[in-house]
Amino acid sequence: MSSPPPLSGVLPRLAPSVLLSLALTLVLCSAGLLLAATPAAAITAPELRGQRAQQDLQPDMHGRQLLQAEFLKAALEGYDFSEADLRGAVFNNSNLQGADLSGTNLEDVVAYATRFNDSDLRGAVLRNAMLMQSRFGGARIDGADFTDAVLDLPEQKQLCKRASGTNPLTGVSTRDSLDCR
Repeated sequence: MSSPPPLSGVLPRLAPSVLLSLALTLVLCSAGLLLAATPAAAITAPELRGQRAQQDLQPDMHGRQLLQAEFLKAALEGYDFSEADLRGAVFNNSNLQGADLSGTNLEDVVAYATRFNDSDLRGAVLRNAMLMQSRFGGARIDGADFTDAVLDLPEQKQLCKRASGTNPLTGVSTRDSLDCR
């Protein structure tokens, strides 16, 4: 059985942040200051990126270029995203209730379990959007283009009840884009 490598051989291979953490732990232990650690709340990389993206958010985001932005568990009630370019953005578990998304490009958006209740989606492009478990109660959708968007069937049926108009950019009627019968 071979003996473990000497500590001097292992330390140079450790990342500087790990070395700093080890040094701090040793100092605190030797000073008797290290107490039982409180478990930290885990945060995923996408949530961390979403928090960073939200730092730059303001209630008026009219016309902004926000390609592939990540808004995870974001409180965006009443925000103005009108005419913004949000292609490929992620809004998972976000609240866009009462938000102005009129004329917004939401193509290829992923919005799982997001609340669009009472939002303004008039003239918005939601082509290829993934909208599973999202809610649109009271949302204004005149002229919105939902072509190839993935919606829960009950939500799609509710949207069809109030679908009207034609999208000014794509020329597709809202009813056709939702496959209303």
